[in-house]
Amino acid sequence: MSTVSVEQEGTVQVAGLTLQYRQSGTGEPLLVLHHDIGSPAWLPFYEQLAQRFTVRVPSHPGYDGSERPEWMRSVWDLAVVYQCAIRALGIEHPALVGLGFGGWVAAEMATMAPGRFRRLVLVGAMGIHPPAGEIFDQALVNTQVYIHTGLQDANAFEAAFGVEPSVDQLEQWEINREMTFRIAWLPYMYSQTLPYLLACVDTPALVVWGDQDRIVPLSAGERYAEVLPNARLEIVRGGGHFLDLERPDELAMLIARFCES
Repeated sequence: MSTVSVEQEGTVQVAGLTLQYRQSGTGEPLLVLHHDIGSPAWLPFYEQLAQRFTVRVPSHPGYDGSERPEWMRSVWDLAVVYQCAIRALGIEHPALVGLGFGGWVAAEMATMAPGRFRRLVLVGAMGIHPPAGEIFDQALVNTQVYIHTGLQDANAFEAAFGVEPSVDQLEQWEINREMTFRIAWLPYMYSQTLPYLLACVDTPALVVWGDQDRIVPLSAGERYAEVLPNARLEIVRGGGHFLDLERPDELAMLIARFCES
């Protein structure tokens, strides 16, 4: 996988768990919550953001380098753990960026403490049932097929994971997927209450969606932009679900302009 140097790797103790995080850059704090496939390395997308912000990318509990909580049963639980992690890390008034599944977690966090976040960015976020279409059921395919389904640029997979992902990577994907199913299976990848709670979140929000997203239909993005009182929708033409992998420069610029405005 293509990586760049990371200034700091660390852990934080939250809710009896050891969470791993990576950090780089200087400037205003920006917290990035990763996809359901995990984020085992420092990606070019993160490095682009780190040129303008102090970027922290934690691994979700039960994913990649973070300890698995056997007690966790919902995305709400995960969001509460992250609220505690922000306090433990001493992060003040960060911008919050959620990618895919991480976008759902970020949306739940915003409903818990709207005033805590300077900006909210949701990129291809799960969490809301699409008014048109359905969220892709990753249980029907292996993770490689799932990622390819979420990419419009086939070369982005090889650039991120190599021609043939390692055995360790394949195993980690399965561990991550099992954790996703544990906390987000019924109903699959959305909350029945979240759309109503988001009406209380007046944090400036940017909703970013690829118009060719085959994992979460664009109608979900339109719904997010509708229910959030202070949101706008930015559509990336020709983009898929994993915009951070296939359009890192463009996505980072959209986020930077919004968070610096």
